[in-house]
Amino acid sequence: MKKVVLALSGGVDSAVAAVLLQRQGFAVHGLNLQTWAEDHHRENISDLAKKLNFPVDFLDVRQTFREQVVQPFIDAYSSGLTPSPCVFCNRQIKWSEILRKADQIGAEFVATGHYARLRQAEDGLTQIWKAADSAKDQSYMLTFLTQPLLSRTLLPLGGHTKPQIRQIAADLDLAVSDQPDSQDLCFLACGDYRNFLRQHSDQAILPGPIVNKDGELLGQHEGLAFYTIGQRKGLPSATQALYVVEKRSSDNSLIVGFLQDLGADKFLVRQVNWISGKPLPDHSLIEVKIRYHSTPVKATIMLQPQSSVLVTASDLLRDITPGQIAAFYQGEQLIGGGVIQEVVAD
Repeated sequence: MKKVVLALSGGVDSAVAAVLLQRQGFAVHGLNLQTWAEDHHRENISDLAKKLNFPVDFLDVRQTFREQVVQPFIDAYSSGLTPSPCVFCNRQIKWSEILRKADQIGAEFVATGHYARLRQAEDGLTQIWKAADSAKDQSYMLTFLTQPLLSRTLLPLGGHTKPQIRQIAADLDLAVSDQPDSQDLCFLACGDYRNFLRQHSDQAILPGPIVNKDGELLGQHEGLAFYTIGQRKGLPSATQALYVVEKRSSDNSLIVGFLQDLGADKFLVRQVNWISGKPLPDHSLIEVKIRYHSTPVKATIMLQPQSSVLVTASDLLRDITPGQIAAFYQGEQLIGGGVIQEVVAD
């Protein structure tokens, strides 16, 4: 029987992932990662593993998580960026640790409860495709996975809808069957990221000027981290509604403008990861998502130096936000993506 190490959070998704893997004939070994706060769910996770008859280990990765995920999150906000820490955590923490455990116990595969599908191409490469449940698709979160990671990965939930997963859990009388979906970054503990930054970074909450595009002083902001591109709320009053059009970290200024000042169709993406390991040719037609829940937009790409890509969208996008992840798709297939660096003027 083949072994698989499953990232076990204790929620309904990872619990049912274990069930589905067992039904496929795998010997499941759970691994729960303690990433931030004190562990208050160990007993519940142990009970779940006991009920489903598989072993589970608990691993404290708080120091590594702090250094590789939380501190870059704080630094990004302090630099005027809007980061996407979960995408990096998946490769640097989650996959790293479950693969390490797999090697320790002689398991060929690892698995998670992400909603996405994996397919084997004719050339032997592993492809990432959107989940069957479009409302729960998490392929975007897997943008930085590479072939060495994917070749050993199983994603048992990708062909199921969330209601189906909950029904499986209910049929097995699992306590997590009606557990609410997690909505926040794990280290925020259901709090607001602004409060987290107030507690952990003086630089991120440094007040500064609010100015219009002509440099006219309109007011004071509470800290660049508290604003995002396209935001309307919390800005000075004017003859027309004002929107955030730029966060200028060089002088800690928040640049605002009117609705017509928003929107661009070209932006530079850095640290690009190609799922296949090979970049698409210049002028390739893709669809790009510039945020996890954004609607994909048609675009073309041009390769740039140092693993960067210039993306030209077919429509003006109002909320291109440096620091966020741009994910590239062709149809249902995730091709790759990277970090939005900057808007490029025509």
